[in-house]
Amino acid sequence: MLSSCRPRLIFGSSKQCLKSFFSCIHKKNLSSHANPLGIQGDKSKANHLKEKGLPKKWPIAGVKQVILVASGKGGVGKSTTAVNLALGIAANNKSASVGLLDADIYGPSIPRMMNLSGQQPELTNKNLMRPLTNFGITCMSMGFLVDETSPIVWRGLMVMSAVEKLIRQVSWGPLDYLVVDMPPGTGDTQLSISQLIPVDGSVIVSTPQDIALMDARRGAEMFRKVNIPVLGLVQNMSVFNCPKCGHSTHIFGHDGANVVAKELGLDTLVDIPLHLSIRQTSDEGAPIVVSDPESDQAKAYRNLANEVVRRLPEYKDPLCKR
Repeated sequence: MLSSCRPRLIFGSSKQCLKSFFSCIHKKNLSSHANPLGIQGDKSKANHLKEKGLPKKWPIAGVKQVILVASGKGGVGKSTTAVNLALGIAANNKSASVGLLDADIYGPSIPRMMNLSGQQPELTNKNLMRPLTNFGITCMSMGFLVDETSPIVWRGLMVMSAVEKLIRQVSWGPLDYLVVDMPPGTGDTQLSISQLIPVDGSVIVSTPQDIALMDARRGAEMFRKVNIPVLGLVQNMSVFNCPKCGHSTHIFGHDGANVVAKELGLDTLVDIPLHLSIRQTSDEGAPIVVSDPESDQAKAYRNLANEVVRRLPEYKDPLCKR
């Protein structure tokens, strides 16, 4: 039996097909950390990857455009922004198909925010995972494959392999847009995605606080180094408007993201206020864009969606000769 500190695979009686997907997992081969994606973490594979060099970038089958939502540090509202951005794109364009990939292997939060906790993906006849859907958005996350309370304690190579499986072994298409909720920082996941797939644009989320902006600057510079376009910055928790007296307070500082954006030659895409309803609706699995679409907060996210889509390059079918 797996110990309580290890990620636990959840299989319902009707989900036995997932066992074949993870057939490489055997109790006798489990190390100190469970391995729900069957990823080998040995040195021989690492050396093999070094010898091969960087993998060739291939588009995700059936996905037209990929948007990364990132932050230099945690706690700035990146996942909330990613969720409401995806919902905002779908709300602005009813004909658009939108997906959401939770690429935060260590701290997946999309299942709860999208009210999909406890559910599991099934397999297609091609042995690909079928994303779960809610609010019209197709979603995939490591949180669907492990218990919500279990930590994932992996080294970098295993994280890179997990990210690749969540990209390549999922039946994503057809999608017009895939929004990727990145983990905070500038580490393995960011490099893996930049090497695996063409990315159409990235969005950096930060509060106006100086410490957060220092890390946001690093995030923007990292994307530029790996040739991923930075569409702009989101200034989150920009101002708190007291619901009783109406007084405005800049709790995390005033206009900091605008200053950094100007220094980097970027635009601030939108200011998102610090508001109780944004936090509450995210925790309840009913994001503000769908639970209160006429609120000022929801309109701010829809404005963000407009700005992001407007800045994306025109889609070109990679299979068409031009």
